[in-house]
Formats: sequence, structure tokens, C-alpha cells
Amino acid sequence: MLALDEAPNPWFDGGYVTDNWDTIMGYLGEHVRLTVGAVLIGAAIALPLAVVARRSRFLAGPVLALSTIVYTIPSLAMFAFVFPFTGLSAETVLIGLAAYSLVILVRNFLTGLQGVPDDVREAARGMGYGPLGLFWRIELPLALPAFMAGLRIATVSTVALTTVGVLVGHGGLGQLITGGFNANFYRAEIVTGAVGCVLLALVADVLLAGVERLVTPWARART
Repeated sequence: MLALDEAPNPWFDGGYVTDNWDTIMGYLGEHVRLTVGAVLIGAAIALPLAVVARRSRFLAGPVLALSTIVYTIPSLAMFAFVFPFTGLSAETVLIGLAAYSLVILVRNFLTGLQGVPDDVREAARGMGYGPLGLFWRIELPLALPAFMAGLRIATVSTVALTTVGVLVGHGGLGQLITGGFNANFYRAEIVTGAVGCVLLALVADVLLAGVERLVTPWARART
């Protein structure tokens, strides 16, 4: 029998992946759920904040500053703030990730809305569009490229940040990384978790890029 220091410890082991496939898929599923949920919640919060900031220059600075301040809060402190309400649950991680996504989403959403030419807004008002119609029929479509860019960046960033959820036992693929470190630096487990995160981020970005091309055909026609 080999001594512990002499035991095989490859950087990648197909046998490890095969033997632990169900566990890996479970962590992957959690990682996807947390990422998608956080970005959707973040987008639902960021959009009205961006609209408010677009319509009031006085509020634009505070809104952007607030989202930036939230992003600077260390994950450990963020979880400590949320823990009394949600405990050691996936919801604790979800709330933290959604809050962190705001710094990207609010800025990109606001940039998209600010990029709509004023003369286009005036022409729409002259055609009888009210505030709601102006937003849904004119501003939102023209701001979609910036919106989608923000969603892509926020999604990739959230895939990486989800791993910090290991602090409360819900870190998705990050559980494999910490598990490998705890198992005498078992390289195969660490690499499986790390490579899984990278592949997940790439797949998510490609999928969102495809969605962007579908919902903004006019932008594709100009390229």
C-alpha cells in the first residue's frame, strides 16, 4: 500500500468524474439555479432603479453609488447580514449574489436608456406615445443591446461568485473545490470544480449571445 504522500494524485481523473457523476451533477444544478435566480432577481431590481436614475439626474449618482457600495461588502459580511433571516440556506447565497449583480446591471441598464436619442423620444411623444408606451415600444428595444451586454457580464461574474457560497454550504461546484482542498489537496476534485465553473460560464455567455442576436436583429444587420 502506498504512503499518503506517494499515492497517485493526478490533476484530472476520469474515474473520479465517473464515480461521482451524480454528486457533480447535483452541484452543477445548484450552481445553475443560484446563478439564474440571482441574475433574474438582480435584473428585476436593476431595471426600475435604472429607469428612476434616467429620469432624475439628481438620483442617478446615489443609485450608482449604492450599487457600488453593496458590491464592496465582503461576501462573509454579506452572508452574516442575511443569515439571521434565512439561516444556512441557498436563499442566503441567492440574496448575496443578486445584490452583487446590481453594480453591473444598473450601470448597463442606465447606459442603455441614456443611449436612446432625445429626438427619438420627442418624435415618439409627438406620435402620441405616453410614458409607458414610450418605454416599452421605443426606449426598451433601443436599449436592449446594452441590457444584454450587462446580463452577459453579470451572468459570467455570478457563475464565479457562486463558489463563495461554500461558506454556508451552498456553493455549487465550489463545493468540489473546497472538498478537494479538505481531502489532502485532491487535485482531480479541485480541477473538476474549477473547470466546471469555467465551462458553465462559457456556455452561459454563448447562450446569452445567441439570445441577444435573436432579440436585436437590427443590431446584427449593422455588423
